Amino acid sequence: MSRERFVVHLPVLATDLDAARGFARVITRALAFLADVDRAETTVSEEDAQHVRHRVFCDRLLDGRRRCPLRAHHDGECRPPGGAGRCPRR
Repeated sequence: MSRERFVVHLPVLATDLDAARGFARVITRALAFLADVDRAETTVSEEDAQHVRHRVFCDRLLDGRRRCPLRAHHDGECRPPGGAGRCPRR
């Protein structure tokens, strides 16, 4: 039996886009133990403009077809998933 991909929309209240992205990072990290959650593809949008999505994590594809785990629009070089260090704050 093959499995399909679905998107779960979970509305939250946030003061601005940066706060919404921060909340999304916390949620995805809390669910990291679930192998079926595609953390790298997490996006946020305004409730009344759901067709305009903003990435939460960097979308650069690295070796092994995995994505950089740092924040979207981070400063500095990308790093591989599981690499040391934290994402620099912007």
